[in-house]
Amino acid sequence: MHLLLPWLSVADDYLSPNAIEGTTKIDAESLIQLAQEHEDLIIIDSRISSDRHQGFIPGSISLPDTDTNCVSLLSIIHRKDDAVVFYCNGPRCRRSDRAVAIARNCGYSNLYWFRGGFEEWRNKHYIISK
Repeated sequence: MHLLLPWLSVADDYLSPNAIEGTTKIDAESLIQLAQEHEDLIIIDSRISSDRHQGFIPGSISLPDTDTNCVSLLSIIHRKDDAVVFYCNGPRCRRSDRAVAIARNCGYSNLYWFRGGFEEWRNKHYIISK
């Protein structure tokens, strides 16, 4: 390992947790079902803009984890009990982990976490927006 890049091996080994307290973990099919059940479902893409340019889940709103806070969430999610899904690139990406935890700490109570994220969505050949 190069001494100037010690974070590289740590980032490569990251695997998101199986669950995040205060959230419901979902898969791609559950996301589709939620969208059918909740006409006003909010889907937040926690990835950075360069990742989003490669494609995103239709109807999702870009709010990178680095910009996620109680104020930015309030501009998107108007009620604390609105159904909200957070996703990022997949299990090796920590952005949605962070964002959904921030939302929970801001008092949001109807939170869903799409752990498989864009990787699962793309691998299952669901529609992608660009």
